[in-house]
Amino acid sequence: MGYRPIFYSWIKRAVNVSGKVTELESLLVPIVEALGYSCWGIEYLSQGRHTLLRVYIEHPDGISVEACAAVSRQSSAVLDVEDPISGDYTLEVSSPGMDRPLFRLEQYADYVGEQAKIKLRVPYDGRRNFQGVIRGIEGEDVILQVEDHEYLLPIDSIDKSNIIPRF
Repeated sequence: MGYRPIFYSWIKRAVNVSGKVTELESLLVPIVEALGYSCWGIEYLSQGRHTLLRVYIEHPDGISVEACAAVSRQSSAVLDVEDPISGDYTLEVSSPGMDRPLFRLEQYADYVGEQAKIKLRVPYDGRRNFQGVIRGIEGEDVILQVEDHEYLLPIDSIDKSNIIPRF
């Protein structure tokens, strides 16, 4: 079983979104942590005039509706002052849930052996969607086994990724 690496260049949209997420993380992660939670990840989705900012929070004792409301109130206040998002947007704060999205390499390492759905920013081998077992990480790549092939998926090429819950 050999690796099938994916090579391609950045696209402008990915760089812009990535930069915006980094800016939002620098504002929001300290708020989440000051309230006693950890920030699992941030999604920034801008489509035309509608923008969605989703903040995933975590705590060993779980996440309540009250926790989400507290983080939402504090985040809204800072976002109103700093104004990093032009125009109207929707702010959502939630737990990552059972089908949790994965954002960073260390999160993939924590879920080795689990099934995941991964969507790439641009197609590879004529496809953008992969579903398989996370086998680990190598450098800046996620190793995903799809049937009898292992793919090296650069973390920067992944648009969206979720764990497939076991029932």
